[in-house]
Amino acid sequence: MNYLFFVMKNLSLIVCIFAFIFLFSCSDQRKITRTDTPTSGIAEIAVDECFAPVIQEQVDVFGALNHEALVIPIFTSENEAFNLFMKDSLRVIIATRQLTANETQIVKERKQAPRTQRLAIDGIALIVNKENMDTLITVSDIKKIMTGQIKDWKEINPKSKLGEISVVFDSPNSSTVRFIKDSICGGEPLSRNVKARSADSVKNVNLQERTPNQQVIDYVAAVPNAIGIIGVNWISNPSDPKNLSFINSINVMSVSSEDKATEENSFKPFAAYLVLKKYPLTRDIFIIISDVKGGLPSGFVTFAAGEKGQRIILKAGLYPANVPTRLVRANPTF
Repeated sequence: MNYLFFVMKNLSLIVCIFAFIFLFSCSDQRKITRTDTPTSGIAEIAVDECFAPVIQEQVDVFGALNHEALVIPIFTSENEAFNLFMKDSLRVIIATRQLTANETQIVKERKQAPRTQRLAIDGIALIVNKENMDTLITVSDIKKIMTGQIKDWKEINPKSKLGEISVVFDSPNSSTVRFIKDSICGGEPLSRNVKARSADSVKNVNLQERTPNQQVIDYVAAVPNAIGIIGVNWISNPSDPKNLSFINSINVMSVSSEDKATEENSFKPFAAYLVLKKYPLTRDIFIIISDVKGGLPSGFVTFAAGEKGQRIILKAGLYPANVPTRLVRANPTF
């Protein structure tokens, strides 16, 4: 779907690029083995769908600055992104883990030199319905909910009338679920009550054209007893330049690492709390590249990790790995 959209949007550019390649291949000049540059050509990248909003904006801005370049993002699960990368189907992936030693060796055996760069600090957000007034939660209670030890909202708040807790996430193979399993549950299996939402899960809500993370938001907004697990950039308020608010269709829970959650020791996933590690559910985002020839994949990685790309990350409510700085020259007074 993403591929078709980009092809239609940039049809004239694609035609020109292939025409250019055809003409040169038919000429008397030497054979060309690489047709793209850091700012021109066509390249696909695989992106964990959890980061679709912020990476889509980076792709759009990069394309606007480089009219001869077409970067096509494939938004998919983290598992599938690594599968594509290991098959050498593409040269760039954006995910929340680095290559394993075995994966690195496989890439090197292809005579490629993989490079990993931290792109941003992200947070896992817990969202609840607007009717749910229980917006404080501990990491310990999150683990109990995910493993099935806590099944009813009364076990969080004895006054709650919401009943059984319905936990929703984007995809069984997503980085979000892996984070919950590894970092919160310590490898314990998730409860059967924790499941991904299908398109027919909510009546009168058309989810067929919505991405998995959008489906989570839609479900939580429609179901009072639901709790959703989602990436922060999906719920950042696009009209708030200071990133101090979230979208208004749901409530975002404050999370505490203490034994009991209070207003004083619980934090929402704002960028400042992510970098200060006050918000407990943080993780790094990495951009991994196997392209060592300085083509378009390298050009996009340089942009994403550079000043303009990092400002886009900051605007999306995440914390950039390389904080954009502004130098101010002050005239000394004597």
